[in-house]
Amino acid sequence: MTTASIVYVLCTLTSAACAVLLARAYARSRERLLFWSSLCFAGLCANNAMLFIDIVVLTKVDLSVWRLVPALLGIAALCYGLVMESE
Repeated sequence: MTTASIVYVLCTLTSAACAVLLARAYARSRERLLFWSSLCFAGLCANNAMLFIDIVVLTKVDLSVWRLVPALLGIAALCYGLVMESE
């Protein structure tokens, strides 16, 4: 396993941990911004997992467009939450 592979796995685990911790905080406090943040980090976790699959596992297939979709959805969810919760 190369250094890049280790970094990809650590990024995936870190964003998954953030998503879980934010979801737990939302379950306790029902603060809606925590919900949107946890969705964002879930999307970023999926993005990092797909990056690992794209670069390390499936080297012959280009998943660059498909791996950006979860990140886009996560960031869009966070932007929506920030706009809607600011009112």
